[in-house]
Amino acid sequence: MISQKLKELKNKFYHHKIDGYVIPKNDEYFSEFAKKDKLKTITGFDGSFGIAIILKKKNFLFVDGRYVEQAKIQAGKKFKILEIPKKLPYQVLNSSLNLGFDPMIFTSRSLQYYFRGKIKLTPINKTMINSKTLDGYKSRKFYSLNTKVVGETVNSKIKRLIKILKKDGSDHIFISAPENVAWLLNIRGRDNPFSPIPNCRIILNTKGEISFFSDKKKLSKILKNKDFRKTSFFEENQGTKVVGQDVKPLCHPPP
Repeated sequence: MISQKLKELKNKFYHHKIDGYVIPKNDEYFSEFAKKDKLKTITGFDGSFGIAIILKKKNFLFVDGRYVEQAKIQAGKKFKILEIPKKLPYQVLNSSLNLGFDPMIFTSRSLQYYFRGKIKLTPINKTMINSKTLDGYKSRKFYSLNTKVVGETVNSKIKRLIKILKKDGSDHIFISAPENVAWLLNIRGRDNPFSPIPNCRIILNTKGEISFFSDKKKLSKILKNKDFRKTSFFEENQGTKVVGQDVKPLCHPPP
C-alpha cells in the first residue's frame, strides 16, 4: 500500500516540474498529533515528529533521536533514516534539486532550519496527497458544549475579549489556534486523535462579529446555535461562504 501511494505521489512530480516533495508530520493547524497524517500515509512511520523528502529515485525520512529505531522498523525498507539534528536536509540533498512543498503546513522558520536557503523550494497549493487516501482519516462534525459544563457563556467570553481588544487599540483579533477557538466558542471536534480539537480559525471584531473558517462539512451541528448569530461561516480552502446548508461563492475575500 505504501509503495502504491509513493508511486502516485511521484507520478505528479513531472506535472509540477519538481524533483521531489517535502512532507512534515504536522497538519495545516500545526498539531503534532493530527488525524490528517500525511507522513504516516506516505512512510508508514507514526511517531510524533519527522519530515520526509520524496525524490524521484530516493526517499529520506528525518527523525529525532527518540524515533530512529522506530523509523527503521516502520519505514526503513523504502526510506533512508537520518537523525535530526545530526543530519539536516540541506546537508544531504543536492543543491540543484527543486523541491515542492505545501505552504499551508510549513512556516518560513521551519523551511529555513531544514534547507538554509540552499535548495530551491516551490510552493504547491494543489493537494498532492488526497485526503481520501489518508490512513484512518474521516471528517467529523463539530459540536457545542452546554454552558453548565463549561461554566461561562460564549457571549460573556467574547465581551471580555472585546474589552481587551479596545484597551489594546485593536479592531480585530485573528485566532489561529483551534484550542483557543474551542475555548472561546465552547465548541469541540474530533480532528485530533487524543484531544477534542475542532480544526478551525476565526476573526473577531469589536462589534462581536465573527468570521469562522473551517471545513463546511463539519458545521451542521453548530450552524443554528444562537451563540453564532453574528457569525459568518467560510469554507477555508475554497473561498466560499456557508449559508445554512448552501454554499455560495464569495465575490471578494472575507474580512
